[in-house]
Amino acid sequence: MKTYKAYCFDLDGTVYRGNESIESAVRFIHRLQEMGIEYYFITNNASKTPVQFQKALAKIGIETAVSRIYSSAITTAKFIAQNYFDAKVHMIGSEGLETALRQEGFKVTDDLEADVVVVGIDQTVDYIKLAKACAAVQNGAKLIGTNEDIKFPSEYGFLPGNGSFVQLIANVANVEPMYIGKPSPVMLDVIQEEYGYQKEEMVMIGDNYDTDILCGVHFGCDTIHVNTGVTSTEIVLTKERKPTYCLEHLDQVEL
Repeated sequence: MKTYKAYCFDLDGTVYRGNESIESAVRFIHRLQEMGIEYYFITNNASKTPVQFQKALAKIGIETAVSRIYSSAITTAKFIAQNYFDAKVHMIGSEGLETALRQEGFKVTDDLEADVVVVGIDQTVDYIKLAKACAAVQNGAKLIGTNEDIKFPSEYGFLPGNGSFVQLIANVANVEPMYIGKPSPVMLDVIQEEYGYQKEEMVMIGDNYDTDILCGVHFGCDTIHVNTGVTSTEIVLTKERKPTYCLEHLDQVEL
């Protein structure tokens, strides 16, 4: 395996599982830090702020700058800043998304004449919030979702994910939404835009074929699947578009 200039890691299932570290990943990231090789964390979780992710990583022994953390909330805010300069942004979401938008200089509004409607997971969403978002999109606002997850598991069974609410708004307004989170390549696009890498200098590392690996495939960079989380190597090897590398864990990588 060649050495890349930028290693992009998924978090849950790749670097940690819940509150527990995946030690091979922690060791590998420490090696990158010691060698001065660049690395980034990219996650579809839009509910947390960069500082909250930073603290979670510190608890498993990874000290890192918040600038290396790209959640779907952070990347959505950066994407809007790059493509919709000075836009009026109507938001459904939680603290992570609101903080990211404000850090990019946006004043969040519930104006029905907004330029962009951005939707992240919001556990307090109600009919009025959804109705206003539908109206704003029908008035011409671009509809952007932080991720397209339709549902997620809980102890009660499956619960509505962010994609369910985005799709509701899209159906009412009769538009096609845009999604920023994996498997969309936008998160990798933003990193490339900010740091000037060539695609062949980047690699995407993850445990989930349908999000992490396809994100790298859609972007056009190499990918490393690790057998530490959602998708087993056995299943990955049946896919038509296979990762560049399939590993049991990151201790197998030589730098």
